Amino acid sequence: MIPIPAPDFILMGTQGEQSLSALRGAYVVLYFYPRDATPGCTLQTQQFRDYQRQFAELNTVILGVSRDSMASHEKFAIKQQLNFTLLSDPDEQVCLAYEVIKHKNLYGKPVRGIERSTFLIDPKGLIIATWRQVKVKGHVEAVLAELSQLSLG
Repeated sequence: MIPIPAPDFILMGTQGEQSLSALRGAYVVLYFYPRDATPGCTLQTQQFRDYQRQFAELNTVILGVSRDSMASHEKFAIKQQLNFTLLSDPDEQVCLAYEVIKHKNLYGKPVRGIERSTFLIDPKGLIIATWRQVKVKGHVEAVLAELSQLSLG
């Protein structure tokens, strides 16, 4: 993949206001997920939580993004004992910038929602890896393996 500039943003999160540009100098795992407290999203979030220390050792910040409200994020973060920030994008500006809003079928009905996606952003603010249509099982390990490869290179 040819690195491309990551769209900058400022969003409210579970640890206050967060901008992407404020994280220059660190890698960022920016993952988009459909909804708090649903089975797949909960499992994915728990896995990022459980591997957070390994990401931190690789100078990497984890940010989760969905369209859920701050109240929903705060409840979810407390229940899951999260050690990273969830960001609220209720007007979909960041979701649209990263092109993760898709038309999908849910139980045979067309819906518009977030396609589970992850972006790895380097310390200069460039997207260096992208995962689309993410399947939860094994995904966090794949992102960590990509980061580990970068640190070895």
